[in-house]
Amino acid sequence: MPEFAWPWVFGLLPLPWLIWRILKPASPGLALRLPHASLSWAVSGHPSTRSAASWLLVLGWLALLAAAARPQVIGPPQAQTHSGRAMMLAVDLSGSMETPDMVLGGQQLSRFGAVEAIAGDFISRRSGDELGLVLFGTHAFLVTPLTYDLKAVRAQLQTATVGLPGTETAIGDAIAVAVKRLAALPEQARVLILLTDGVNNSGSISPQDAARAAKAAGVRIYTIGIGATRMVVPGLFGNSVVNPSADLDADMLTYMAHETGGQFYRATDGNQLADAYRAIDALEPMPQQGREFRLHHELFRVPLAVAGVCLLLGLLWPRWKGVGA
Repeated sequence: MPEFAWPWVFGLLPLPWLIWRILKPASPGLALRLPHASLSWAVSGHPSTRSAASWLLVLGWLALLAAAARPQVIGPPQAQTHSGRAMMLAVDLSGSMETPDMVLGGQQLSRFGAVEAIAGDFISRRSGDELGLVLFGTHAFLVTPLTYDLKAVRAQLQTATVGLPGTETAIGDAIAVAVKRLAALPEQARVLILLTDGVNNSGSISPQDAARAAKAAGVRIYTIGIGATRMVVPGLFGNSVVNPSADLDADMLTYMAHETGGQFYRATDGNQLADAYRAIDALEPMPQQGREFRLHHELFRVPLAVAGVCLLLGLLWPRWKGVGA
């Protein structure tokens, strides 16, 4: 049922009548003495015309008060899911992320292709968290500040391009960018999920120093090392088997995770990458329920439109009738 947010507005209902009583003009007979008693003022306008105009003005005033009282429909109670957690995703976009050594659902994908699919699903399931996105290569960039708009974060990840921030890997700088944003927030659970396939070979901050800064700021780092350990590469003299993840610094990723209270995950294919995100999802659970709120749907537009039409017609009605007469 519709209800009014400001019902006290209807107390202004008699305001036009009060103004009319206070500012009521003097009668023509009292304001001016006529030289002949037989002469009288002729009042213009037909009574029915004045009556119709008056009713239109009254209806317009009632509709205007109804709009000002804010009619609205209040929806059923809904539980808020804001967890108070701030979570940053740092994704490696160095040139090696184009390596097609990941298998997901029976299909061969590049490393970033697998991340795009699985991390995108992870983002969609974190409703209630504030999420942000850092992309890094030779340089680290904050692409999406912390926000509850998960669609925006996922869209930025899906439109990212491998190699855009450079072909090298600045892991320490990526952590520093994320920690700076997380540390500026009030006390709450702060989480960084960092995914890379290489070793820190660029940037001005070492991963070890960045991890110590994250620990001091109360940021837990979950690290994911992505890349297969075996890949068949065609060559001039036939196929050869190589390890495409030979450059992955698993020891450094493990150190950063343990130093900050997080964990390190190794993902050699799409299934293991999905398992890593599921494990992080379980370690950082969402609240079962929060404070309740109710959606308010405002309905003032209809009475406001009615008021505008009635008041306009009420003002113009005598003139139209006068011209017609």
